[in-house]
Amino acid sequence: MSPAVSQRPLKIVLVHGGFVDGSGWAGVYRALRKDGFEVAVVQNPTLSLSDDVAVTRRAIAAQGGSVLLVGHSYGGVVITEAGTHPNVAGLTYVAAFAPDAGESVSSLIKDPPPGAPVPPILPPQDGFLFLDRTKFHASFAGDVDADTADFMAASQVPWGVEALEGKITTPAWRTKPSWYLVATDDRMIPPPAQRAMSKRAGSTVIEVPGSHSVYVSQPGPVAALIARAATETAARIQ
Repeated sequence: MSPAVSQRPLKIVLVHGGFVDGSGWAGVYRALRKDGFEVAVVQNPTLSLSDDVAVTRRAIAAQGGSVLLVGHSYGGVVITEAGTHPNVAGLTYVAAFAPDAGESVSSLIKDPPPGAPVPPILPPQDGFLFLDRTKFHASFAGDVDADTADFMAASQVPWGVEALEGKITTPAWRTKPSWYLVATDDRMIPPPAQRAMSKRAGSTVIEVPGSHSVYVSQPGPVAALIARAATETAARIQ
């Protein structure tokens, strides 16, 4: 480990969303590590919000110090709730839900903007959701290469309906600084919804032309925002 890594005052914890696991963060992880950050990747079961928050809080505590918490998609809900942990110094949302108190994924997607694409979510099977595999590439990973997108579709993680219903109690963004990356070509969470949530949260916002899987297709810009957030957050707590 280089001296730069050990001297960083803030660690980064990455939280994945629904239908996928933490491996999608690989490119972002490598970029952040190259830049000298210590990074942990949470593997949430996505069965319920309470379970995912508990797993994420354990990962936060394991870092032993201040943390920048990063969430993609449904991972934004998880970090909004788990981010009240005292070790969390800042939040970064990547094409993510940023709900307020009493809101859930279900409530946020109930009334989509007019003309917004409808995610190809199949009817629940035994309490779990999947995306239509034949439409996964276009809807979830439009700018990801075909082979990778096909693997993502084939390796989908069942997303529990209970997780979508989980409501936020105290949103961490109300008391902690946040950054937000809007994916302007997102066909899962409409960009206007992303802009509205980031504005409400008072986030520092950048926009990147990319799909919902921008963290996979464009790890460079995503890692750059996370590094900026980590650096600015560290400056606040020193």
